[in-house]
Amino acid sequence: MRILTVGFDDEYVKELEKELDKYFICIVDNAKDLYDATNFTDFRHYELVIIVDEGVKFSLERYVNEVKKKKSETKIMILTTDYRQQESFFSLGVDDVIYNHCEHPDLIAARVLANMRHLFGTTVDIGKLVIDIANKKIEYDEKIVSLNGKTFDILAYLALRKQRVFSKDEIINALWEEPEYVSDNTVEVAINQIRKRLKSILGFQVIHTVRRRGYKFSY
Repeated sequence: MRILTVGFDDEYVKELEKELDKYFICIVDNAKDLYDATNFTDFRHYELVIIVDEGVKFSLERYVNEVKKKKSETKIMILTTDYRQQESFFSLGVDDVIYNHCEHPDLIAARVLANMRHLFGTTVDIGKLVIDIANKKIEYDEKIVSLNGKTFDILAYLALRKQRVFSKDEIINALWEEPEYVSDNTVEVAINQIRKRLKSILGFQVIHTVRRRGYKFSY
């Protein structure tokens, strides 16, 4: 899961990322302001953007429109110290407004979980197959299946979003710190490794190719 924070200091972002890491495979980018945030969202895909209110409504409205136009599924949260602004923020099309909790990363993480309910939980449990995301462990029929690094991350990412199709570009953007330097071939190699490893254990494939669109998890 890739998140963009806007207007936070670096230490706060580290604390927030630590809290979120308990629940998700998570990469957090931090932009200084809305102008800087545009540079991130022009080139990267985000499932969530968290913005500290800077009091410039016109800039915020324009940025929200740009983000939603690029990817309507992207959720946007606003942090504000002025409760009177909540209604106006919702009218701009944001998904959540948080008032007066800006100094508590654990509370922000809890609101992130509430907004991303389709990703809630630290395990994917489907019959005999259990993917323990928090501990990066896979079991099938109570036997450990070894997958490490990005191969595990890709499997967990797709499993949490089962039946949805993801392009190589979306997978790279979600799971690599600097996606601009990662080639499509890297994903292909990792997917082949996952398929080879899991088929030898399960006897069937769980990651399927959708022609000209990408990959999906189906069990």
